[in-house]
Amino acid sequence: MLDGLAEIINEVAGIAVEDVRMGARFNEDLDLDSLSLVEVVVAAEERFDISLPDEDVIGVRTVREAVDRIVNAPSRRR
Repeated sequence: MLDGLAEIINEVAGIAVEDVRMGARFNEDLDLDSLSLVEVVVAAEERFDISLPDEDVIGVRTVREAVDRIVNAPSRRR
């Protein structure tokens, strides 16, 4: 899951895949702004075929938190 998220962050923001680590903070360590984070969320929903409600995404500050939300997100498949 981390590798997939790292690839998305690389595509959206040009951050090197190897810089995306579990403890990395989106704003402070990876310098991602709120617009980039929205793009990451949308891309993650598409790539992993999941739905990430806004309330699950608000307040996510680290890659680890994002991975946890992705792993626990409901699938769009019914």
